[in-house]
Amino acid sequence: MLVSLSIRDVVLIERLTLSFRRGLCVLTGETGAGKSILLDALGLALGSRGDSALVRRGATQASVIAEFELPPKHPAFDVLREQELETGETLVLRRVVNADGRGRAYVNDQPVSMTLLRRVGEQLVEIHGQFDTHGLLDSRTHRSVLDAHAGLETMAAQVAAAHRSWRQVEKARAQAAGDITRAQAEEEYLRHAAAELEALDPKPGEEARLAEERITLQHREKLIDAISAAQAELIGERGVERAMATASRLLSRVADKAGGRLDAVIDALDQAAAETHEAIHALHNVAANLDLDSRSLEKLEDRLFALRAAARKHNIAVDHLPILRTDMLRRLSLIEDQGDLLTQLAKQAEHTRAAYVDIAKRLSKLRREAAQRLDQSVAQELLPLKLDRARFVTQVDALPESEWSTAGIDRVCFLVTTNPGSPPGQLNKIASGGELARFMLALKVVVARSGTIPTMVFDEVDTGIGGAVAAAVGERLERLGREVQELVVTHSPQVAARGGVHLQVRKKVVGDHVVTEVVELDGSERREEIARMLAGAKITDEARAAADALISGRH
Repeated sequence: MLVSLSIRDVVLIERLTLSFRRGLCVLTGETGAGKSILLDALGLALGSRGDSALVRRGATQASVIAEFELPPKHPAFDVLREQELETGETLVLRRVVNADGRGRAYVNDQPVSMTLLRRVGEQLVEIHGQFDTHGLLDSRTHRSVLDAHAGLETMAAQVAAAHRSWRQVEKARAQAAGDITRAQAEEEYLRHAAAELEALDPKPGEEARLAEERITLQHREKLIDAISAAQAELIGERGVERAMATASRLLSRVADKAGGRLDAVIDALDQAAAETHEAIHALHNVAANLDLDSRSLEKLEDRLFALRAAARKHNIAVDHLPILRTDMLRRLSLIEDQGDLLTQLAKQAEHTRAAYVDIAKRLSKLRREAAQRLDQSVAQELLPLKLDRARFVTQVDALPESEWSTAGIDRVCFLVTTNPGSPPGQLNKIASGGELARFMLALKVVVARSGTIPTMVFDEVDTGIGGAVAAAVGERLERLGREVQELVVTHSPQVAARGGVHLQVRKKVVGDHVVTEVVELDGSERREEIARMLAGAKITDEARAAADALISGRH
């Protein structure tokens, strides 16, 4: 819910910080006092369009901060996590508009786009007014509203999963058919190219190995000369191995007379002799394995150049030739096995489609039953709201298969008719401004518990009504306030008397200019405001008595 709203330099508001509580909060005040400014300021924080006209004259910028307390799993946090933004125990939206019309937006002090701010705002506050109603006027939301009210979210999720499974199989089927078609079109080329690669038989890492061997063979004469010279030094008549053996033998003869001083020397000579012997043996193997046939270099280069030519032909790296060969063989196998593969995918598609249709039809049946119950519940709310001649209809229509989706096989639309005998139509095209707001109130009272938006704003929902109808509106707003937080701008004393919190918007002169201020009324102040709303400019004792009756009547 909304816990605080801080406004700086917005139109007639210099500095204003408001705290809010749960339940029904009413805002009253004389016409022109600035109630709409509060809603404009809240709209700014929620991502509505801002311009320089909202900046107070003489100020360089306007700013609004709205703080919300939400349950940990609220959908607004999901929106933030999608964008990898930090979340906390509270959610703070901040909007700044400069005098030149440019602005910035922040969520928890992290800069965000206006689009993202608007997405978050739509999850937090729903505004209903005579001429500006959001949420339920968008027919795209009606299906989810009906599902939530009827407790069908789990089945709706199962329908969505079944649809995704079906479409995945259909996608695989289409892709396989496309692969087969393309493979058939290039079958001759594939067979020729695959045969060439099969004959070439490229191996992973072969190019690097051949290149290294090529360098070795190109310098074989130098290698042979160096190896021969090294062998001569090591094993010749005066070679190292013989010298160390002789030294070790001479020292061993006198070692017993040296008191152990020569033992380490003899051990070191023996170890060096053993390692030298290993080195001579390894050098001999290198010399033995070094191919002196010049034709070996020629064969190696032919192989290396053939691999590189094939890679250039297919415009890939040499190391990718084995992968290309595997892919070509796979595509050829598709041609050979196309009948079996497509038959298998067709059966899977038929099975997954049938599963989707089955659960979607069951959901559709439950939706139609829930629609009747919803219509009956809303009808009970319309009579006291002076909409007794009106009718609310939840229309559930079957969609053509081309429009089936994760949401099911139905189109759900809320329709109304205000005159008997007239066909139902869309809410905003049939109902007048006051009727529209009351339709929204009736519907919201019925579906309040199933919604996730914690705060609702009703702007002059009581316009054009009075007496018993205004009292009915107030009673329903109070009832709705038990489920969600409400901010209600009203001129009706019957509605104002129902508020758990009463804020008065008024103007005052400060120096040479006028500012808007908001004060919370309690006790006698609240009584006087409701009496003013009843009597007008001159407040009488009768008006005060009537105000007392309205206030006491709400308990």
